[in-house]
Order: sequence, then structure tokens, then C-alpha cells
Amino acid sequence: MNGFWENQLVQSAAYYSVVVLCIIVLSIFELVTSYKNWEQVQKGNVAVAIATGGKILGICNIFRYSIEQHDSLFQMIGWGLYGFILLLFGYFIFEFMTPRFKIDAEIKKDNRAVGFISLVISVGLSFVIGSAI
Repeated sequence: MNGFWENQLVQSAAYYSVVVLCIIVLSIFELVTSYKNWEQVQKGNVAVAIATGGKILGICNIFRYSIEQHDSLFQMIGWGLYGFILLLFGYFIFEFMTPRFKIDAEIKKDNRAVGFISLVISVGLSFVIGSAI
């Protein structure tokens, strides 16, 4: 069975599957926002699409680093999830650092500037988190 997990095709499929499941778990972000991401995207809210795209890109980037730096699937999952939690924590810091307005409210109103900054923060933090894991 050990040889099975060492096969490059099996490892690639396993890594891919784990990351896709984590992107599906992105629904955790819906629990911390005051709007429904996919409902807003369906309505054409570009700011939500930009912010959500940044979160997806950030998660994928964290897992890219985790795959690159860890030898086993379980280490990759553990470090990737840890990075995901740090990215989620970064979202709360972003909200805290902008006391003059509410990030969620602005993104829900389709404020694309705030959506873009949210994307940049998610992607930027993913590089820092990724290099640390």
C-alpha cells in the first residue's frame, strides 16, 4: 500500500482532490460575511466576485506552497488547513483595520474598490502564509 501513495499520479489526484474540497469549504467565508457570496455573484455583484476570487486564489496559493514543501499528504493537509485558518484570520484583521466603514457592507453594495483591495489582501497574505508554512 505504501507504493500506492508514492505513485506520482495518485499523489497528484490526492492533492487535487484535497484542494478542491477545501475550495468547497470556502463556504466558511459565507458564515463570516453578511451576504451570500454565490447569490450575490449570480446577481452580478462584481465586488463580491472579485473578493471571492481573491479568497479562492489565496487558498489555492497556500495549498501550492503546502504541496511543494511537505512530503506526505497528511502534512500537506495539516499545513494547508493551518494556512487557510490564518487567511480567515486575515479577513477579520482587514475588517478591524477599516473602522470608518464595514467591509462586508461595502462589498455587498458592489463597491469594487473594496472588493479589489480584499482580493489583493487575500492573495498577498497567501504568499506570506505560504512561505511561512
